[in-house]
Amino acid sequence: MVNRLKTGVIGAGVFGAFHAGKHFASRCADLVGVHDTDAARARALADRFDCAPFSDCAALIDSVDAVTIAAPAPTHFRLARAALEAGRHVYVEKPLALTLREADHLIALAETRSLVLQVGHQERFILESLGALRTDVAPNRVEFSRCSVPSGRGEDVSVVFDLMIHDLDIARAVGFGKLARVSACGDAHETIATLSFEKSGVASFVASRRSETRRRVLTATYPDRVIEVDFLERRVTVNGQAIATGDAFADPLGVSVKAFFSAILDGDPTIVDGRAGRSALEWAILIENARAALNAVGQPDAARMIA
Repeated sequence: MVNRLKTGVIGAGVFGAFHAGKHFASRCADLVGVHDTDAARARALADRFDCAPFSDCAALIDSVDAVTIAAPAPTHFRLARAALEAGRHVYVEKPLALTLREADHLIALAETRSLVLQVGHQERFILESLGALRTDVAPNRVEFSRCSVPSGRGEDVSVVFDLMIHDLDIARAVGFGKLARVSACGDAHETIATLSFEKSGVASFVASRRSETRRRVLTATYPDRVIEVDFLERRVTVNGQAIATGDAFADPLGVSVKAFFSAILDGDPTIVDGRAGRSALEWAILIENARAALNAVGQPDAARMIA
């Protein structure tokens, strides 16, 4: 029985470096190497973690049992497909893909080959560990605000696929019923969206990567309580009273990567699997389409609306 995995990381940017560090530090993994289209960047990251730089992505995939994909979002499908077709377990950063057809193809590959496919929605692990969101009843309303200052990262896709998709994953997990209506406004860098559900419940989202300050807050309103989670301040309140969070916020990426390795080695359930990634992607596409339809008939710019 394998008790250590040979692993690789595709993408040597900021998030690739974070992932490589988790692999390097893990008792479950031997980090074989990293790949990036920028050879110098791959070499620098490989030197940092005492592994090999691979100029050929296929060669890296052939050398490992499992791979993390932290390359730009438009490449996720192509790279994940190549790894799954080679029989490798895959951790892919969000979004899983950019179309539902692509997502379905990856899910089918993983399931038919009994491979682990995990998507990088790390904040779900925080909420799972806290038990902060109820599962016995859906909330009346959830509100998400996720704003970042300009960084230049992730701008090969819209803010919906880059930032809001984290909150869409959480909203999919809280137990709303069938989606009835989607409305959205804004642009590729700042978007507001509201989702209404058939029986009851509303989910609202604000996402910006043009903000002057950072903000990542979730507020869930239930009939008997209001739960607020501030992901930046690492604070959770229930009806205004702070609750203990322990180590829940300490290292969500580390917990997520550890869960990926455990799913491979021990057969543990994959909390955020390909189907979960597809669910968040489905709502992201609906929001993108609703925003595009509104903009097609003329709409004030998102900056004024968000302000």
